[in-house]
Amino acid sequence: MAARALMFSGTGSDVGKSLIVAGLCRLFVNRGVRVVPFKPQNMSNNAAVTADGGEIGRAQALQARAARMPPRVHMNPVLLKPETDTGAQVIVRGQRMGTPRARNFLDKKKDLLPLVLEAARDFQTKKRDLLPAVLESFAHLKADADLVLVEGAGSASEINLRANDIANIGFARAADVPVVLIGDIDRGGVIASLVGTKHVLDAEDAAMIRGFIVNKMRGDSSLFADGMAAIARLTNWAPLGLVPYFDEARKLPAEDALGLRDLLKSGSPVRNEKLTIAVPMLPRISNFDDLDPLRNDSDVSVEMIERGRAIPANADLILLPGSKSTIDDLAALRAEGLDIDIKAHVRHGGRVLGLCGGYQMLGTSISDPHGIEGPARRVEGLGLLDVETTLGPEKRLANVEGTLRASGAPFSGYEMHVGETTGADLERPFLTFSDGRNDGAVSQDGRVAGCYVHGLFSSDAARAAFLSGLGVAASSESYEATVDRVLDRLADHLANHIDIDQLLKLAK
Repeated sequence: MAARALMFSGTGSDVGKSLIVAGLCRLFVNRGVRVVPFKPQNMSNNAAVTADGGEIGRAQALQARAARMPPRVHMNPVLLKPETDTGAQVIVRGQRMGTPRARNFLDKKKDLLPLVLEAARDFQTKKRDLLPAVLESFAHLKADADLVLVEGAGSASEINLRANDIANIGFARAADVPVVLIGDIDRGGVIASLVGTKHVLDAEDAAMIRGFIVNKMRGDSSLFADGMAAIARLTNWAPLGLVPYFDEARKLPAEDALGLRDLLKSGSPVRNEKLTIAVPMLPRISNFDDLDPLRNDSDVSVEMIERGRAIPANADLILLPGSKSTIDDLAALRAEGLDIDIKAHVRHGGRVLGLCGGYQMLGTSISDPHGIEGPARRVEGLGLLDVETTLGPEKRLANVEGTLRASGAPFSGYEMHVGETTGADLERPFLTFSDGRNDGAVSQDGRVAGCYVHGLFSSDAARAAFLSGLGVAASSESYEATVDRVLDRLADHLANHIDIDQLLKLAK
């Protein structure tokens, strides 16, 4: 039988689409269904390297894991990675195509691919627009699945973007996929947001929506029974479930910085912290799921330093995370005076670790002769490592494994960066890959270090060895086992609160 598909769109961003799709992927695969996640277009600086050598949104990688399959570029054929307030890097089927300005993208979304084909000579299929590529990836996944769960992007009610939409109802109409609309009761106004979506959509678009889910209910669910009935009456959509807030979601990788801020509001799920790690909240922070294994450790407090805050005096380690626009984020860090705090921290005996973009910031300079991140320029780094970085057009995407040089502890992770780093401190590498290559650098006094590898602390042995070097014994709980356990609990949670049989009847 041909695979069926069902799309999950939202009344807005961060209503829980990614989490619900991940939970349903785990639920269905546990029932013996060959289920595959798919998101036509995503916008996020949290990305993952796929088994077939590209990159997709981190949420789709988590959904693939929930479905117990390796992530593939077809699961997220279009990924937008914001670099500035007006521009985003475009990733098509895992490979960087270009950086159009935001208005050009909104006005010419269907004509975007021809504009960047010259810069993307390795792109195999010359398409006139992005939608055919998206539909082709969707068909590719359907050919080897029983069920495809499609996640929309942002809000389905953004009628101002409907003409060129490939992420929500535009995709649903093109692929003839029924839609379930998700609303978030935790933020308030869920009745208006769901009913309002029906009102603003044209009749043909609204007809694609067959049911709705209300997510993130806190307290007594019976108090919203009349609300569910009202939404069903006013929309003529099937009420599929009222899902209580799933607190353990904080243990899963967040999709974007909005989700990260929500996690910060809830605080660390902690207890008796012995180690404080301060992390500057960079404007273009990326791949911040690097922090999750540390944040979930019972003896570690990860403090995000938001704008206007100084580095706390009690910080044991300052961790500079990845960045989608390293030079601009370094300028933002300086504008907040955090460069002074970081250098003072080191002078007083503190430690600093930089990951990817954060590693580049620690050097003496960053050069961008090709204008990869904006105008061609060269800027001074923080000068805490004797290295310098030159950004270039080639992007390194690879899954890697190896050992920490200081301890020999094994790790696995991935590289996702542009730029080559050289300098004297590379003679003291932070990591060694299994193929014999070294990565990263350590200062002469051993207090400052950096590397290009993401996902480093997901490896329990590497995390334990690193924390041991800071005087803390890591939690005995496996991070990877925790993620899988939470996915199973999420699947059970959704099974208890969503009409799964009715949901499957809607799939087409």
